[in-house]
Amino acid sequence: MSTLFSHFFQKINTISPLEANFTEVLGSIVLTPKTLYFYGKMPENVLKNGKKSRPKTVAIVGSRHNTKYGEEVAYKLGYELAKNGVIVVSGLAYGIDSISHRAALDAGGITVAVLGTPINEIYPKNHQPLAREIVEKGGLIISEYAPGAKVYPKTSFLERNRIISGLSDIVVVVEAAEKSGSLNTASHALSQGKEVFAVPGNITSPYSRGCNKLISQGAFPYTEPEDILRELFPEDYYKKQKRLKKNNLVGDTDVETLILKAIYNGFRSGEEIMAETKLPPEVFNESTILLEIKGKIRSLGLNSWALN
Repeated sequence: MSTLFSHFFQKINTISPLEANFTEVLGSIVLTPKTLYFYGKMPENVLKNGKKSRPKTVAIVGSRHNTKYGEEVAYKLGYELAKNGVIVVSGLAYGIDSISHRAALDAGGITVAVLGTPINEIYPKNHQPLAREIVEKGGLIISEYAPGAKVYPKTSFLERNRIISGLSDIVVVVEAAEKSGSLNTASHALSQGKEVFAVPGNITSPYSRGCNKLISQGAFPYTEPEDILRELFPEDYYKKQKRLKKNNLVGDTDVETLILKAIYNGFRSGEEIMAETKLPPEVFNESTILLEIKGKIRSLGLNSWALN
């Protein structure tokens, strides 16, 4: 190990999960770790609407042998989550894990890596620079295994998955084969009462079979970052939707605005809208055609209308 990395990894912090706001959620999972070892800084509670609460946290996991599709999906999700103040958790492994960490860092956010090795054995070694950057930028490298502890990789990496899911509000599986450690993480998440999302994939791709199977078993299909942000911040989402609807009620003319407000208030048929707005048929017909062209309303058929 180089002098640079030796200096960086000298300070190992030790804590009980229940001693920190960020990790106390692990007290409710099966096999709560007695001790956690870490480099970096424990994420602090955040202030929102006058109250401090634990930061929203999402685990992004997937295949070590990802496809280009998986890379694009994982990077966009990690980036958008971090940009919105969400902490991204993963396992520092090759593939989807490291892509997710990198995306969060590029967005200027915080990311947490959970190791399946002793804290002083960053694995894989090629990711030591990534681990260093995670800590330098305010993140966390964490393990339940003490320095020098003897571990069995076949079991230790599966055991750490309960911590990845335990720290997270939501788990997203980007790509996974039929027999994948990511499915083990999803299983832990479900047993912990967490929501699981999976990215739908090509049915002929071996790296999507696990995700497609999860969806068939009830996992939520992931299609865009908004799927996750809507679950994490429902109040913000509905406020945004309300603003969009309000803005959509303003047409380019007073007549268009009358029609939009009538539809918003529940009137659907042309006859109802004309009765509500007192518009003559020729004016109503011309305005609805223009509103449909502008994408503000859509036809439901039989002279009925809805807002877009």
